[in-house]
Amino acid sequence: MAIDFEIPPDAKAIRAKVRQWVQDECHPAEKRLIEGADYKTTLAELRAKARAQGLWCPFIPQEYGGMGLGPLANALVQMELGQSHLGALSMNTQGPDDATMLTLLQHGTDFQKEKYLKPLLNGEKRICYSMTEKAAGADATGMQTRAEKQGNENYVLNGEKWFSSAASVADIAVVMAKTNPDAPRHQQFSTFIVELPNPGYRIARDIETMAVEGPLSHIMGGGHSEVKIENLVVPADNLLGGEGNGFAMGQHRLAYGRLRHGMHNVAMAQRALDLAAQHVTSRSTFGKKLSDRQGVQWMLADCAAELYQARLMLLHIAYKAEKGLDLRQENSIAKVVPGPYGAQGGGHRVAAARCAGIQPRYAAGRLVHAYPLAASGGRAGRGASLDGGPQCAEGVRARRHDGGGLRRRSDLKREREPDSCSPIWLSPR
Repeated sequence: MAIDFEIPPDAKAIRAKVRQWVQDECHPAEKRLIEGADYKTTLAELRAKARAQGLWCPFIPQEYGGMGLGPLANALVQMELGQSHLGALSMNTQGPDDATMLTLLQHGTDFQKEKYLKPLLNGEKRICYSMTEKAAGADATGMQTRAEKQGNENYVLNGEKWFSSAASVADIAVVMAKTNPDAPRHQQFSTFIVELPNPGYRIARDIETMAVEGPLSHIMGGGHSEVKIENLVVPADNLLGGEGNGFAMGQHRLAYGRLRHGMHNVAMAQRALDLAAQHVTSRSTFGKKLSDRQGVQWMLADCAAELYQARLMLLHIAYKAEKGLDLRQENSIAKVVPGPYGAQGGGHRVAAARCAGIQPRYAAGRLVHAYPLAASGGRAGRGASLDGGPQCAEGVRARRHDGGGLRRRSDLKREREPDSCSPIWLSPR
């Protein structure tokens, strides 16, 4: 059977439209922010233009106001939007909001969709996801935050969370807590919707991470917060997906987040490579163009090769998602691989433009210095590859799914069967 690498014409068309959008609107808007323009005004103008062109919530079904793209088309779109720090924000597809929108869409009640999902889809509010804890680390089943039922009306939550991305700018939080410590290990946890601000959900601090800090760090990205949860009262109507289903929902949510990280990292690394190529073909030193120097050639060739690998990996996962195939192994690998490629691309771009350094006034400097979402520069790229948790956990998971490299033939049929637990973003439309 032949392997078909042809991208459908409709997916090509939307990719071209989004690419033009990023180049014509998002990149100039970035420059205006650097020059001192107001962030909220700039983003509001971008979003109004995007919606007028039908560029809004790519992965959300059309009946909910989105573009209704399947996994493959959405992957192509995300790999364009990631070339600008305003790209995903302009089309209301930024993390961590995007994955939580999908969770609400699939598991929310009619009441929850009307009250919480609708303003998220309209871009009126932002949402964060509070799962990770110091005590648990990479083992989400080790979380200690408890939710005690109080009659039939409320739950009371107590505990702590950290690395809750975007909590400092969120209007809504989705919090996972243990509801039944005697249940089977993966059925002990439930998820709750919390309106913010709330005195029971207190942000202790925004934790410094490998992401490079900039003047808009905690507005655009929202930081990664340590949260104290003390006697947090949550109405029973805000229980999301039923008791005991929090862990399963969380894993499906994180699956999309891992892919989005990879797509945006690849996109930003591609932008860095494009800027580098433009620079080295136009600048001469000591009587010779930079592009004619062998050292520069191999640096950029390495970047191009790594980007090619990462892009193929992500598109293969999108293809499997489109077909409803099991992609757990590939998804774990994708969590580990694309982030460092972004760091490599940004690092080589700075090396090629070393005379200008990393001044924010230059594009190379902005990639590394100006914004917190810069996944393409130095420690920011490494930080982006760790956003979803320790890489070693994903490596172990990938190897376990591969049977230690000796996968039994009988297991291969699993790839041809639809994954009945797949969340909505995996469902072919």
